[in-house]
Amino acid sequence: MNNYISLEQAQPEIQRKFIAGVYFKMVFALAITAAVAYFISIFFGTENIPAVFYENNLYPNIRYFLFKNIHTIMLVSVVAELAVVFVLSFNISNLSTLTAHILFILYSILTGISFASIFITFEIKSIFKVFAVSSLMFLGMSIYGAKTDSDLRSAGRYLFMGLIGIIIASLLNFFFRSSTMDWIICLVGVGIFVGLTAYDTQKILMMSKYADGTETYKKVEILGALELYLDFINIFLKLIRLFGKRK
Repeated sequence: MNNYISLEQAQPEIQRKFIAGVYFKMVFALAITAAVAYFISIFFGTENIPAVFYENNLYPNIRYFLFKNIHTIMLVSVVAELAVVFVLSFNISNLSTLTAHILFILYSILTGISFASIFITFEIKSIFKVFAVSSLMFLGMSIYGAKTDSDLRSAGRYLFMGLIGIIIASLLNFFFRSSTMDWIICLVGVGIFVGLTAYDTQKILMMSKYADGTETYKKVEILGALELYLDFINIFLKLIRLFGKRK
């Protein structure tokens, strides 16, 4: 019996492991974000608060601290999120695999802090419905990106330009506060991030062909998970603002 396998036989297994690693890390990060967002949001109301938090006035003190410092907490969280994404995107080659994993988890926690307002503002049923729709859209475009014979690299360039455009428009609308402009930005944003989901999926599949199980590709897994995580988060965020039912 031959106990050796060729590179051609081994490569598909490494490729599948790489792709599975990307999606596992993405889903794990989403679970952390949702848990952190929900846990923080319960401190802004009195429903479902564990009795232990009432002991020694712990709950009122934490709740007062959050209300008093909410704007500072959100600002610090957003700045920290940008810093973490910058480090992971442009300096990951100089990080250890463990550090890269920790930073990715940290980013999902920081996003959860920012997303706590969603659980406070919108009905829980509405959040689950939008999450389900977002999941179906993400899954559909991810399958399309994996199965299509079209090269999506040229589309990716246009999508990236569109992303820059909605970022600029969002910054301008921060001052003008136009509800119509906000609606347009969200609608266009859904289209852009749906397209980026297909593009990023195809890019990850192409990279998986060269996966060799080294530390370098373990860090590439993290970058792929981060890209898909951002695609999903932004689809969900745009849809909840368009169709979410407020309390």
